[in-house]
Amino acid sequence: MALLALLLPLIALLSGAAGGRAGARGAADDTPRGTIGIRLLEAPVSRHDDPRALSYIVDHLRPGTTIERDLEVSNTSSQRRRVQLYAAAADVVRNRFQLQPGRARNELTGWTSLNRDSLALPPGGSGTARVTIAVPESASRGERYGVIWAQAATRRDPDRPVRIVNRVGVRVYLDIGRGGEPPSDFRIEILTPVRSPDGAPQLAALVRNTGGRTLDMSGTLWLSDGPGGLQAGPFPADRGVTLTPRSAAPVTVTLDRRVPDGPWKGKLTLMSGMVKKTVTATFTFPVAGRGRPVEPDDDLLPLIGLVVGLVLLPAAAGVLVMRRRRHGTAPRRVPAGGGGPLPGARTRRPRTAGAHRRSGG
Repeated sequence: MALLALLLPLIALLSGAAGGRAGARGAADDTPRGTIGIRLLEAPVSRHDDPRALSYIVDHLRPGTTIERDLEVSNTSSQRRRVQLYAAAADVVRNRFQLQPGRARNELTGWTSLNRDSLALPPGGSGTARVTIAVPESASRGERYGVIWAQAATRRDPDRPVRIVNRVGVRVYLDIGRGGEPPSDFRIEILTPVRSPDGAPQLAALVRNTGGRTLDMSGTLWLSDGPGGLQAGPFPADRGVTLTPRSAAPVTVTLDRRVPDGPWKGKLTLMSGMVKKTVTATFTFPVAGRGRPVEPDDDLLPLIGLVVGLVLLPAAAGVLVMRRRRHGTAPRRVPAGGGGPLPGARTRRPRTAGAHRRSGG
């Protein structure tokens, strides 16, 4: 019986910007060091503040539009590597970004091409490739998903039945539609303290995507006002939750087992790209299973202050006018002919905003 090559795909996707660079290292924590990496070298100027657009290809395009993005592929091993480059299909299934097997294709991969299909990289070397996405005029409205893969495999050896395949990739979130981009937004609805089967305290936050773009959730939890005034954190949230528009799913934060049951006041901050929400709530972790769900404290203080200010401002202005009339004074006015600034006033020069040059698309 012929020996079967056992493929061991070591998959790593970019998960966030690092240190203000244009992208993060392609290899994630579950990929052995000394393999290959990939990162995005550019993003649209309009998205320079969006962390997702610094690591993933995230864009909104009209039918008939073409964009280009440059990638850097690196060889962190001590051997020369031949790295294959290609686009493959992806999807969002059960609130997870799902990679399709092999070189599976979809509508987006049919629009995507690379200026080279492989790179020969020396030990410690790197190379660049350009991705082009040409959306046809006939493209229908909606968001598509894919991955730009860089793949390197060990050579086939009859004496070694195990062949290792390393893959790293950059996700693609491409929304198609005429007009402006749909807004991105979400809502944190319910917080549920949980005790995991292995005894770790967890907080599950039910998050609902209320916008028109797919979201990748991340965030942190801080604890305060615990037993004896204890504080703890930050604890990172599970980064694997992806929400399509109008969908909802729990985002879980797992804490250290040594964290007391509580009660605690938790401050949870979740984000996706430039959208960030913070809520607070008081809860106690159960001894086992699920605890009592709690609604986040309404962040009404800023809203109440704004409403009160809007209500009281006209009243305060009316009182001021009445006082001036009572004392026979009137507001000072600048002469229509431009009699110069009022005593003590300072003039400001208008600021000019620097123009941004858009690269790519």
